[in-house]
Amino acid sequence: MGSDAGGQEDERPAHTVALAPFYLDKTEVTHEAYGECVTQRACRAPDIKVVSRFGGVFIRPKKPVTGISWNDAKAYCAFRGKRLPREAEYERAVRGDDGRKYPWGAAAPTPELTVFHTSTTDEVGAHPTGRGPYGHDDLAGNVWEWMEDEYDPIAYRRPNAGRGEPGSCAEIKETLDKLHREGRQGFTGSNPLPTECERSIRGGAYNYDAYGLRSTNRVHHPGNYRLLMTGVRCAKDAR
Repeated sequence: MGSDAGGQEDERPAHTVALAPFYLDKTEVTHEAYGECVTQRACRAPDIKVVSRFGGVFIRPKKPVTGISWNDAKAYCAFRGKRLPREAEYERAVRGDDGRKYPWGAAAPTPELTVFHTSTTDEVGAHPTGRGPYGHDDLAGNVWEWMEDEYDPIAYRRPNAGRGEPGSCAEIKETLDKLHREGRQGFTGSNPLPTECERSIRGGAYNYDAYGLRSTNRVHHPGNYRLLMTGVRCAKDAR
């Protein structure tokens, strides 16, 4: 997990992580699937002011649901008897056994492989040649996906890095305060250094450039954000 070269400082160092067996949904959650949860009153509806932008082109049954918060994503996965994936699990699904740069391998992203550097999402699974090593669709591009973890900029340097676990919120805040005092705003790349505990998101999105789709890229947002480019995919323990 992680990388010793390229990317941002929060992606370093490369290290081995031991994970318990898990399942990860093949696709991102669609509007159609999420709507079933809303109908059952187990989920809050996506933010209509967000998803209806640009003439509502994001609202299609088979397109990934967006405009949902971290809590919304968590509630949906619970509705399905599942949970949110952890960063380490997501990266494992992307990189497989060969530590690949992108889900499909080392080749640079193209419109045939994924959805990036464009103005809207595609239906999930519309780019089968871009599948990951275990057959997952859209692990890079289309929409960002909420992770269970709180974002920890030095997660890979902590004692629990080998288990894929970030620090506690108190430890994360202490680290963030230190990075701010040292003026290290670029530690997490162009994504502004947080001032509070935020949630990790993974996978890149339709509006990102090719470089941002690399398997080790780590991004974060406050959990209450309901964004046009952020959705969800669920995981489950294999037991």
